[in-house]
Amino acid sequence: MAKSKNHTAHNQSFKAHKNGIKKPKRHRQTSTKGMDPKFLRNLRYSRKGNKKSGEAAAAAAMVVVRVRVLGTELNSD
Repeated sequence: MAKSKNHTAHNQSFKAHKNGIKKPKRHRQTSTKGMDPKFLRNLRYSRKGNKKSGEAAAAAAMVVVRVRVLGTELNSD
């Protein structure tokens, strides 16, 4: 008795390309599950630092706005 065929990839590539091979969709926030713990720890600290600098920048911007508003009021008198 002849041996039976074990495997073939015939026509599979054609079928896959019929509707197009698409890249997986990228989500807005990728999962950090399984990532390097050292990297995640550093990521947490860096995000905290960015938040602090953002708050300082916002406060500085408010000071600039107040100075401009007061300056225009003083100049108009």
